[in-house]
Amino acid sequence: MSFPFTPLPFLDDLDQKQWESLCDGCAKCCLQKLEDDFDSTVYYTNLVCQYMSDDCRCTVYQKRQELVPNCVWLKKEDVENFYWLPNTCSYRLVNERTPLALWHPLNDLEKNAKISNTVRNKQSISSQKIIKDNTVPEQDWEEHIINWVE
Repeated sequence: MSFPFTPLPFLDDLDQKQWESLCDGCAKCCLQKLEDDFDSTVYYTNLVCQYMSDDCRCTVYQKRQELVPNCVWLKKEDVENFYWLPNTCSYRLVNERTPLALWHPLNDLEKNAKISNTVRNKQSISSQKIIKDNTVPEQDWEEHIINWVE
């Protein structure tokens, strides 16, 4: 399998570097989510982890599980359980055997880097109004449900 991926790989075939490269940096998985107890519907909020930088990077990536025990940690063996991932998420797309979006960095390493970065930035939460989760009491999170995550 070449890198980037041709043909589309199975998740089990990816090494750790390839697995990590699937992330396009949208940070939608770092938004706080609420799940309906009755029908398991997942609702995204505009609340993001307190450790998220303005450019959608975790500022404590190596210690994230220690500092935020419920931090999402996407692992190959668990991806089937991540039904809540946005339909644009590369991990979800590869798991469902759907090609990556044309703007994904693995499809666009150099040739269209400027276009790719522009589109990718629009896909990320950085283009939206987000609030650090530690500034809003958890009982008020329902007031922050959004509908711009696909």
